[in-house]
Amino acid sequence: MPDQAALRLCPHCQAPTSGRFCEGCGHDSALPPPTAASRVGDRSDSAASGAGAWPDPADPTSAGASPDLSQGGARRDPSSSGARPDLSQRGPRPDPADPSLTGARPGGTFDPTVIAAGAIPDSGRTRTWVARIFADRDFYVRVQARKGPDAERVEFPDFYPERRIILRGNQFLIGKRSASQGIVPEIDLGIAPVDIGVSRAHAMIQVDQGGALTITDLGSTNGTSLDGAEKPIPPQQAVALREGSRIHVGGWTTIAITTEP
Repeated sequence: MPDQAALRLCPHCQAPTSGRFCEGCGHDSALPPPTAASRVGDRSDSAASGAGAWPDPADPTSAGASPDLSQGGARRDPSSSGARPDLSQRGPRPDPADPSLTGARPGGTFDPTVIAAGAIPDSGRTRTWVARIFADRDFYVRVQARKGPDAERVEFPDFYPERRIILRGNQFLIGKRSASQGIVPEIDLGIAPVDIGVSRAHAMIQVDQGGALTITDLGSTNGTSLDGAEKPIPPQQAVALREGSRIHVGGWTTIAITTEP
């Protein structure tokens, strides 16, 4: 048993020791006294969650944590007080703020939106174009006031159920189905009650490679107008659309362009 007078406290772990190397932590008393930072770092070793796991960024005691050696294995080198394991072989830790990661957005949030045909970019997210078709009384009143070609024959429907068509693809004909002429519009306005002011091949919506939408009037009898304008757009000329655009065709039909996740 060592002489009580020869015992001293280890400057690293404060355990009683008499030799050069502490029997508790292996500190070499010939080395300079450890700093407070190294003693704090050493205490964090015992709190590490397990080998191979990344330290929890929410736990201030886990930064730079090393594997738990309490279950056995080689004792650390006494000269490496406060040393940390070499993680260089793991590669860089994933950065949740990196927008190049799939589903990642600046700020570390995750966007689960699925990219689909007909989708448009929206501040890093991806949404899908939708055409919402409904009977628009305000548009009908404007048509009657300007007395268009079919104004006298057009009647506003008593009931017209709103329809929604998801625009999956890159071009969508607005018109009325005609088997004899081989016209099969993606947005078929020939379903009762029918707006007689709509031409069989009235207009074309197109989606470019970047996801932007345009509308082109195909030389229809009553023309195509946008967003409540009195003047129709020029025929055979593509005009840009945006989310919220309203396409007016025939005598009372409006197609609102919206997006959904």
